[in-house]
Amino acid sequence: MQGRAIKTLVLFLIPFLVYVVPLPFAPLMEPDEARYSAIPSAMNATGDYITPRLKGVVYFEKPPLSYWATAVFYRIFGENEFSSRLFAALCAWGCILLVYRMGLFFHDARTGLYAAAVLSTFLYHAVIGRINILDMPLAFLVCLAIWSGFRYFSSVERRKARLYLLYLFSALAFLAKGLIGIVFPFGVLVIWLAVSRRWREITGLFSPIGIMVFSAVSLPWAILIQRENADFFRFFFIQEHVLRYATRIHHHFEPFYYYLPIVLLGTLPWCAFLPEALRGVRRKTDVLFGSVEKRFLLTWLGLILLFFSLSSSKLASYIAPLFPPLALFLGHLFRRYEEESEGDENRKAVPLLSRMAVMVPALLCTALLLAPLFPHKYTLAWNDWWPWIAFPLLSLLLTLFLPDLIRKRTGQGRLPTFYLLFALFLASVALPAARYMAPYKSALPLSRAIQAHVPKGAAVYQYGISLYGIDFYTGMRTPIVDDVGELRYGSERLLPEERARYFLTSDSFFRLIQEKGEIYCATKGGDKLERLKKEVPGLQVLWHNDAYYLVRLKRS
Repeated sequence: MQGRAIKTLVLFLIPFLVYVVPLPFAPLMEPDEARYSAIPSAMNATGDYITPRLKGVVYFEKPPLSYWATAVFYRIFGENEFSSRLFAALCAWGCILLVYRMGLFFHDARTGLYAAAVLSTFLYHAVIGRINILDMPLAFLVCLAIWSGFRYFSSVERRKARLYLLYLFSALAFLAKGLIGIVFPFGVLVIWLAVSRRWREITGLFSPIGIMVFSAVSLPWAILIQRENADFFRFFFIQEHVLRYATRIHHHFEPFYYYLPIVLLGTLPWCAFLPEALRGVRRKTDVLFGSVEKRFLLTWLGLILLFFSLSSSKLASYIAPLFPPLALFLGHLFRRYEEESEGDENRKAVPLLSRMAVMVPALLCTALLLAPLFPHKYTLAWNDWWPWIAFPLLSLLLTLFLPDLIRKRTGQGRLPTFYLLFALFLASVALPAARYMAPYKSALPLSRAIQAHVPKGAAVYQYGISLYGIDFYTGMRTPIVDDVGELRYGSERLLPEERARYFLTSDSFFRLIQEKGEIYCATKGGDKLERLKKEVPGLQVLWHNDAYYLVRLKRS
C-alpha cells in the first residue's frame, strides 16, 4: 500500500500540482505564447486546419500538431490560458511517466520513481513544461521515438510493433516542429548502435511498413499545404530548417558553449546534490559508465547537445529533449546514494560543504523572488510584493534545514523531503511570477484597457509593437505600424489593399490620422511614445502601466 501511495504521489499528484494547477494563473506571455495561442484560435474561427495563419497572414515557420491539439482543447475548455498551455503541460507530464518506465526497465521501480521525481522538479522542465511553446511536445515525441527504437533493438524477440512506433512518433515529432523530429530519433539510434559495435544492425532501422506509417501520418498535411501554398516547401524546408541552422538569418546566434550554463541552471536544484552523491556512492563506474544503458543515454545526451551547440541559431528551449535522460542518470545515482546511506550511522551527518552546496539553489531562487524589490525599471513595493512570495519563500526556507533534520532523526529521507518542498515551491511560484511579469510581458492589461476605453467597433493600431495577445484577448484584428517582423513573408502575399490596411509604415500611418481625424493606438513607452507626441501634438493618454500606453491621436 505504501509503495502504491508513493507511486501515485510522484507520478500523478505532484505533476498535477506542478504542471496543471498553475496553468491559468498567468496571462499569455509575448510573443511566443500569444503567437501559439492565436494560431489555433484562427484555425477554429476559419475552419482551415491546413494553413496556419497569424494576424490574418500565412505563417509557415512551424508545423501544425500543437496548433491542432490546442484547437481541440479550445473547443472543450474555451479559449483561455489553461487550454492554451494544456498540451505542453501534458507532454511534460508524459516525459515524467516515460522516465519512470525507463528507470523501471533498466533497474527497478524505485529508480524509476527517483528519476521521475528529479525530472518533475528540474527547474528547466518545470518552466518549459508550463508555457505554450512547441519544444515540450517535440521533446516528448522525440523521447518516445528514441525509446521505442531502443526497446526494439534491446529485446531478443525484436517486436516489429516497437519499430513501427519509432516511425509513428517520429512522424508526430515532425508534425510538432519539423525535420528535427526525424533527425534525433534515428541519429541517436544509429550512433548508439555504432558505438556499441553493432554496425550490422543499423540496417534494421529500415522498414518499408514503418515508412508507410510515417508517410500516412506526416505526408497528407505537407501535400495539402503545398497544394494551397506553392512556396511552402521552399520556405519551410530551406529557410526554416537549412538556413535557420546554418546561418544567422533569425538573429539567434550564440557562442558554442551557450547551452552549458543552461543545462547547469536547468538541472537545479538537483545538480547541487551531485558532488555529494558522487562522493558517497561506491562503484561509481557502475552508475556513470560501462553499461548498455549508460552508452545509450550518453549518446542521447551528446547528440542533442552537440547538434544545437553547432547551430548558428540557438534558443534555450531547443534542448528540452536532453533532460529526460539526464534525469535518469541523476535518479539512478541518487537512489544508490540514498540506499547506501540508509542505516549507516556514520552518514547521518551531512558534511558542511555538501550542505552549503545544497543551499545554493534556495539562495538563487530567493534572490529571484526578492529582485523586484530593488531599484530598476519595474520595481515593486514590499507591501505589494510580500503576500505573493510568502509561501514560496517558506518552502525555500524549509529546504535549508528540514531535509537534514529528517535524515538526522531517521537516517534516510533527505532527498525525498527536499523533492516535496521544492515541488511546493515550483507550484506556488507561478502566482508571483505572473503578478510581476504580466504588466510588461503580456498584452492582457493593455487588452483590458482597450475594451474599457475604446468605443466598440473602433480600430486600434499598434505603433512600433506587435502584440499578438491583443488580437487574442479582444477578438480584434489590430493593424501594425512599422513592426512587421516575422509576419513580413505572409504580409507580402496579401493583396495590396489589405496589406496597406493592416501593415502600415509610419508615413502612411500619420497620413491616415490626418484623413480620419482620430485614431486609437497602442504603443510602448520611451522613443515610440515620444515620436507620437512629436508627430501628433493632439495625443491623449487614455491608459498606461509604464510599459505600454493606449492613446487617442487627433489631427492637428
